[in-house]
Amino acid sequence: MALAFILTSCAAASQQEQPAGSPLDPKNPVTISIWNYYNGAQLSSFNDLVKKFNETDGKAQGIFVESFSQGSVNDLESNVLAAAQGKVGAGKIPNIFAAYADTAYAVDRLGLAADLSGYLTEEERAAFVDSYINEGRFSEDGGIKIFPVAKSTEIFMLNKTDWDLFSSATGASRDDLATTEGLVRVAEAYYKWTDSLTPAPNDGRAFFGRDAMANYFLIGAMQLGCEIFTVRDGRLDLNFDHDVLRTLWDSYYVPYIKGYFASSGRFRSDDIKTGNIIALVGSSSGATFFPNQVIVSDTESYPIEVEVFACPRFEGGAPYAVQQGAGMVVTAGGEAEIAASVQFLKWLTRDENNISFSMTSGYLPVTKSANNVETILRQQGEISGTMEQILRVAVDTVNENTLYTPRAFEKGTSARAILEYSMSDLAAADRKTVAGRLSEGMTLEEAAAPFLTDDYFEQWYSETRTSLEALAG
Repeated sequence: MALAFILTSCAAASQQEQPAGSPLDPKNPVTISIWNYYNGAQLSSFNDLVKKFNETDGKAQGIFVESFSQGSVNDLESNVLAAAQGKVGAGKIPNIFAAYADTAYAVDRLGLAADLSGYLTEEERAAFVDSYINEGRFSEDGGIKIFPVAKSTEIFMLNKTDWDLFSSATGASRDDLATTEGLVRVAEAYYKWTDSLTPAPNDGRAFFGRDAMANYFLIGAMQLGCEIFTVRDGRLDLNFDHDVLRTLWDSYYVPYIKGYFASSGRFRSDDIKTGNIIALVGSSSGATFFPNQVIVSDTESYPIEVEVFACPRFEGGAPYAVQQGAGMVVTAGGEAEIAASVQFLKWLTRDENNISFSMTSGYLPVTKSANNVETILRQQGEISGTMEQILRVAVDTVNENTLYTPRAFEKGTSARAILEYSMSDLAAADRKTVAGRLSEGMTLEEAAAPFLTDDYFEQWYSETRTSLEALAG
């Protein structure tokens, strides 16, 4: 009996206390629904936490959570917007749904996103990484419409095995990979070195590729002192600075059409796997997909090691890094439902729960105290060497940089798509033309020359700016 009393007391102490004046009643539990886009290990981890909450704090407070995966991010967004707009055949809008800022903003414009600022004390807000909380503020009045639960940033990953061969032969230094300008120089040297390994001319290989071109624009511009999308109370001011965009052009488009950069697979990890490139910039949440071998052909492959570094930054640039990852939106409803939803999200972002979910799903915790490698390792125990590299670089990136993501605005998804594809699609098409000219016997300088003029850049700049201005109104 004594042992049972002790165990019961310990369990009770671990649960959240019922807030004073709470509309929640354990004798009359409220059921809340949550829609997410998790699959596989992410969904399993999340559902395990939901079950744990229902059996502990949820039971004590009168809250029962039901979790529903909607499939992909796009499926979730479509289903949420259909429910919010009351379309025929759509389900009832859930109490909580996972969302990126643009979807959350669209639901908020319909008056269906609850303001969570009154449910969080100053101490509770201060516990989160500041920029994670601020992402959920769509206006200057301080309202919070997105609750952060898991985030990611970008990291630089290198095929160490092939790098070592290149470095030994040429003296290339890892130090050069710290800056964007150094990366371009290394990529050129790698192309020329691989070209020299065969008697055929102009068959050098690309060194680098990147996922998420929109991030390249937004973060590169911030490092160079320009915020492309400045948003105040949902209104967009476009700052498409000519000189900044020329620097971005020269540091991606130019090396791409020369064959120093490449992108052929769906993700750059696919290009690493085929040996198309040996370095990439990608999301920390997708870093576990970095391959452990290069497949040369159906019959030939070889193992590779990985090294992880911070993303290159423009020389002299400000210390900005990208912030990404969906948060949770609580929908407007009864007071008990909103209170129950917030209590669950607070429980989910306790350090021990948030670290558990983040490490399983490949994301980063959202509180300042949990963004500490030693804290994470103490809780998680041993993790793989690659995962520890990823973790250390990603956590350092969060703690040592100003994290940035533009505030949500109407047509924000369309504006981001212009940044995502306007330069990368053009570069891919023009590189194909250059490669064709090389096969006809032209030199690289001759083949690329028509695409390296000032007029060619000005045409792209003008067309892209006009497209963005049309969205900005």
